[in-house]
Amino acid sequence: MKKSARVFISGIVQGVFFRDYIKSMANRVNIKGFVRNLEDGRVEVFIEGDVDNVNAMIEICRKGSPHGKVDNIEVKEEKFQGFKEFKVLHL
Repeated sequence: MKKSARVFISGIVQGVFFRDYIKSMANRVNIKGFVRNLEDGRVEVFIEGDVDNVNAMIEICRKGSPHGKVDNIEVKEEKFQGFKEFKVLHL
């Protein structure tokens, strides 16, 4: 079964290689979608794949990267989009 979610992450998540970390972890757990910085200082991650993989990726987002610090995450269920890869987007 497939699942999609949009995750908004706040904390020390910009300028600490957070997006690259999320991309490498997404590839490791077979997740498609994107990650990007938001102008308000948060990071947005759109993830989709098998339910177990998406749930695992949400936990990775909750923990954060080795150089960042996650204060809060907000998860919203989304409609499946059918992404073919995982990308780092730039503003």
